[in-house]
Amino acid sequence: MSKQFDVIVIGGGPGGYIAAIRAAQLGFNVACIDEWKNGKGGPAPGGTCTNVGCIPSKALLQSSEHYEHAGKHFADHGIEVKGLGLDVAKMLARKDNVVKQNNDGILYLFKKNKVTFFHGRGSFVKAAEGGYELKVAGAAEESITGKHIIVATGSNARALPGTPFDEELVLSNDGALRVGTVPKKLALIGSGVIGLEMGSVWRRLGADVTILEGLPTFLGAVDEQIAKEAKKAFDKQGLKIELGVKVGEVKTGKKGVSIAYTNAKGEAQTLEADKLIVSIGRVANTIGLNAEAVGLKLDERGAIVVDDDCKTSLPNVWAVGDVVRGPMLAHKAEEEGVAVAERIAGQHGHVNFNTVPWVIYTSPEIAWVGRTEQQLKADGVAYKAGTFPFLANGRARALGDTTGMVKFLADAKTDEILGVHMVGPQVSELISEAVVAMEFKASAEDIARICHAHPSLSEATKEAALAVDKRTLNF
Repeated sequence: MSKQFDVIVIGGGPGGYIAAIRAAQLGFNVACIDEWKNGKGGPAPGGTCTNVGCIPSKALLQSSEHYEHAGKHFADHGIEVKGLGLDVAKMLARKDNVVKQNNDGILYLFKKNKVTFFHGRGSFVKAAEGGYELKVAGAAEESITGKHIIVATGSNARALPGTPFDEELVLSNDGALRVGTVPKKLALIGSGVIGLEMGSVWRRLGADVTILEGLPTFLGAVDEQIAKEAKKAFDKQGLKIELGVKVGEVKTGKKGVSIAYTNAKGEAQTLEADKLIVSIGRVANTIGLNAEAVGLKLDERGAIVVDDDCKTSLPNVWAVGDVVRGPMLAHKAEEEGVAVAERIAGQHGHVNFNTVPWVIYTSPEIAWVGRTEQQLKADGVAYKAGTFPFLANGRARALGDTTGMVKFLADAKTDEILGVHMVGPQVSELISEAVVAMEFKASAEDIARICHAHPSLSEATKEAALAVDKRTLNF
C-alpha cells in the first residue's frame, strides 16, 4: 500500500528542502524526494545550488582569490611569498568537501524536523484518493501518496543549439567546476552571472579568458553606471569581454574548441580555446516529471504555469523556484518554498519580488535590489540619485580594495528608496541593509541618519544615502 503524507516535495534544492522543513514545522507529515547523487552514489540533497552552482562556485572563487592575493597583492602588505605553487586537485577536493558538508547538513535538518527523505526521481502517476500518487524511482521503486504536492525540480543549463555539453571540452556550470588543470586558453559564451564567476576563477588561476556576449551592452539588467564601473575593473584584470557578437559554428577536436563568430563590426572571427564554457541561461527542469499523467499545465518553455501564490493548474499542486516564472535565484526559491508551506497551513505566505537582491560574486562583487536608473527613466519616475566611492572609505583603503561605489536611487518627492546598486568589496553582505530598508519603505534620509560602525564598508552605504541630498561627509 502506498505511504500517505500530508505534503510531498519533489526536489531537494533550496526551494524544495526549505519548503519541506517549513511544512514540517507547521505540523504536517512531510516527505521530500531528491535524486542527486554524490560520487559514491549516496544522496546529495541541495540541488544545483549546493552541488554544481552557488556553493561550489563560491568555494573556488574563494580559493582562486587567495591564490591571486598571494601572487599579486601580499607584497603590498609586506608579506613575501616565494615558490608559490598551485594544486588544482587539492583545490577541487576542498570544494567537494564544502559541498558534502552542505549535503550532510540538509540530511541532518530533515532528520531533525522529521521529514521523510526518499532518494530517487519523483514523478506523477495519477490523481488518487487523498491527493496524488507519485512514483519514486531509486534503488528500489516506491509508491507514495500526498494530499499536497510541491514541485521544486529546479533548472538545467541551456546548451548551444547543435552543440551539446560533453563536459570535457564544451562545459556547463557542472563541468566548469571540475576542470582538472588550468587551461591555457578558456572561452566562455555568455557574460551573465555564471560566465563572469567561472571566468574570474580560471583567470585568477592563470588562464587566458575570453568571454563572448551576444548583447551589445554589458550586464544589461544591472544599473548602467554600476555595470560600466564593473567592466572597467574586469578589463583592468585582463578578462577579455567582447560584446555584440554572433556565435556561429563550434567545432571540437583533439586540440580543443574552435568558435566561429561575427564581432560587433560584422567581421568574421575565430576563437581557438582549450575549453569552452557555455553560460547562456537555464531552462526549467520538468523532464521525467510525467506532468501529462495528471494534466499539469506547462508553458511554451516547459516551465510550470503558476499564479501569484505558486498554485498550479491542479488543485493542491504547487510549484516553486527555477521551475516557475521569476528570477532563477536560490533565495527566491527559498522564500517561495516557505510561502507555499504557510499557504497550505492557511497562513498568508508572502514573497516580494521587488526586494529580491541580486549578487554576482566576482571581484569586485556586484549587488543590487530594486529598480535601476534606466528603468526609472523609462517609466518616467522622478528620482534623485546619490553615489559614494569606496576610494573614500577608510576600511576599503585598509583592505587594499577601493574599487567601485554604492549608489542610491530615491523618489524625488517622498525620498522613498527605489533601488540600491553596488560594485565593490563584500557588497554581497552590504546589500541586505538596502533590502531591509526597502521592505520597510524607508527613505534615503532614514539610512543617512542611522549610525554605522567606523571604520566599516557599510559607511559607504550611509554616505551614498547622504549623497541623495548632496551632503556626503567624507567625499
